[in-house]
Amino acid sequence: MKTKKIIPHLGFWQIWNMNVGFFGIQYSFGLQQTAVNPIYTFLGAHAEQLPILNLAGPITGLMIQPLIGAISDKTWSPKWGRRKPFFLLGAIFCSIALFLFPFSSAIWMAVGLLWVLDAANNTAMEPYRAFIADKLPQEQQTFGFQMQSLFVGAGITLANLSLFIFQKYLGGNASGGGIPVWVYYSFFLGSFCSIASVVWSVYKTPEIPPSEQELEELIKFKEGSTFFTPFIEIFSAIRDMPKLLWQLALVYLFQWYALFCYWQFITPMLKLSLYGISESDEQKADKIIKLAKSGVFVVEKDMSWAKNVLHLVEVAVGQTGLMNGSYNIITMVSALLLVPFAKKFTSKNTYIFCLCITGLGIMALPYIKNEYLLLVPMVALGIGWASMMGLPYSMVSPSIPPEKRGVYMGVINMMIVVPMLIQTISFGFIYKTFLNDNPSLVIVLTGFLFLIAGACVMLMKPEEKKYE
Repeated sequence: MKTKKIIPHLGFWQIWNMNVGFFGIQYSFGLQQTAVNPIYTFLGAHAEQLPILNLAGPITGLMIQPLIGAISDKTWSPKWGRRKPFFLLGAIFCSIALFLFPFSSAIWMAVGLLWVLDAANNTAMEPYRAFIADKLPQEQQTFGFQMQSLFVGAGITLANLSLFIFQKYLGGNASGGGIPVWVYYSFFLGSFCSIASVVWSVYKTPEIPPSEQELEELIKFKEGSTFFTPFIEIFSAIRDMPKLLWQLALVYLFQWYALFCYWQFITPMLKLSLYGISESDEQKADKIIKLAKSGVFVVEKDMSWAKNVLHLVEVAVGQTGLMNGSYNIITMVSALLLVPFAKKFTSKNTYIFCLCITGLGIMALPYIKNEYLLLVPMVALGIGWASMMGLPYSMVSPSIPPEKRGVYMGVINMMIVVPMLIQTISFGFIYKTFLNDNPSLVIVLTGFLFLIAGACVMLMKPEEKKYE
């Protein structure tokens, strides 16, 4: 008879140390949110090309996370553990890709490095979700996943604020046709944080070893496994997936489609709403600067206008970093504060509330013309982001078989990347055909999609109770 494994309660600092590695992973993710799309535009990409240029995220997530999850479920090393080898390997390649990224000399090079970066991030991130469920008893899992949300906020905050600070104090002059020097510093800092934070967690946190019975099962599994076994495990998990996870998939369809729209179009929106710069203005200014650099005579008035436009474009990138950094500060502050609310009002009701205020806050952004007032809706987005990074996992974790945590955490990530894949393929057409190439309309649509996601959470029926 299979005995139930006793999982001990952990103290605050033990849970803290085991999640520190998420900081470096999320710094990288923060740069992808804020800096990658501006880098594409610095290298000459047009706004309607941004969705397809971000195809790496959904494709690597779709392929790698469930595969790594299935493999890690059946892995055990007395020295390295079950999950830690994967997020350590991912962090190493992530660090290398971050270091090289700002040296991109063409769009194809930046796209290639984004594929490497996304693959590494997914290799590191997937086992981390299962790691929490492995190490914590059910009554501590909400706290554990919200602690991850705290480090999500911390990592992305540093990434975004580094862009704002480096742009303000170490750069700001329009370069025209290339990546500004100040961008390099943020990526170098991320390269260090990625590997250093994961090494800390690997060193500080031992994994729970399998019982003798579990070891015997792992040995039998390896003896009978083939190259196709992990893929069979994934398809089997999807076939037998609990109903609650299918309900979460509907929520994620709208939530993550919306988030990808926000990350791609918030900077173009700011260029237009704050500074009145359209994409055609930016392209014209870039052309003037390049002509001047090539030796062609340019009227001084046109040259001055072009420099000012490209300077404001860089300022918009810095403003994006400030806004995204601000909402991630709120994520840090609110992540653990959501735990008592989830206990009293249930994770489901807390999640619904957070998604709704996020939607309303984002819808207001195009109508705010002051760079500091734009930080007010970031409070709502920060609270929403904290809930998205923790509450769904604590809601569905009790429904997941313990021996399949890795593969099901990978399947949950498939629910994230499929909407992203749909967005990258479909939104370029939607942007040009239905939204008149207007990034402000994209942001309004994004807020509306969050409201739909909140309505979809109402259909979920997780096994949870309120604690007075």
